Amino acid sequence: MNSKHVKQFGGFGDIVLMFVIYVILIFFALVILLPLINVLASSFSSPSAVISGRVGLWPVEFNVRGYQAVLSNTLITTGFRNSLFYSVGGTFMNLSLTLLVAYPLSREGLYGKKFFIGIYAVTMFIGGGMVPNYLLMRSLGLLDTWMVMVIPSGAAVGQVIIARTFMRTSIHGDLYGAAEVDGCSEFRIFFQIVLPLTKPMIAVFILMFAVGHWNSFFGGLMYLRSDSLFPLQLVLRRILVMNEIDVTKMDVTMFENAMERMHFADLIKYATIVVTMVPVMLLYPFIQKHFVKGIMIGSIKG
Repeated sequence: MNSKHVKQFGGFGDIVLMFVIYVILIFFALVILLPLINVLASSFSSPSAVISGRVGLWPVEFNVRGYQAVLSNTLITTGFRNSLFYSVGGTFMNLSLTLLVAYPLSREGLYGKKFFIGIYAVTMFIGGGMVPNYLLMRSLGLLDTWMVMVIPSGAAVGQVIIARTFMRTSIHGDLYGAAEVDGCSEFRIFFQIVLPLTKPMIAVFILMFAVGHWNSFFGGLMYLRSDSLFPLQLVLRRILVMNEIDVTKMDVTMFENAMERMHFADLIKYATIVVTMVPVMLLYPFIQKHFVKGIMIGSIKG
């Protein structure tokens, strides 16, 4: 960049543009954060303060009785455990299959590579639909089992394409050649060379797959019938959308009077929302630094 371009950068027009960008970013940040802060404050407030609408961005009559009631609900704790299991198992399966499919497609000399890529790409636009998927799960005997929440996800085609592009652009062909000269097998190249060099992409995929499984409820809604197998999102749907709260499965003795016990339903809703958000909020900060690098390299080049 020459001196003329350097002088032009930082002029009045650039300052105005940056000011507008920051205003827009701050506006959208407030739109996202303020409701979350209100939900968090409401979850730590008393039922009377929540039902009367006195809670803003700070708890009113601070207490943790809502969380005590939520954690005493066996349906919620079971749903939390199921969602954690589905997320870990589904993420492991998604990540394993995605990388195992992407690696051979990234190597030169694979016979029929274009054909396989075309077949995978078609599945992104054409699917059987809801009814054929249900009939397939029934014929496989997966209905109302934990496997129906993990196995059907399989390899994510979009992530396969990203991983393939990442491997092609980030790992030089000479490195493969040197490894083959040293007598490395394909499995050893994959596990000892490819995987360590694709850590940023793997971190991004873990976040994407884990969040997807954690927030998934439609599969459980279609395929599951037993309460003991419900993910937390289905339990949250019952509480928020269908307004079904089983008081008999909660310890409500911590509420001091009958009026609070009558209005504790809204407090339970806020506390349940916070409990649902906590795992993702704890996971994201550890992976965020890899997010931009992994997505940008895998999706722009190649």
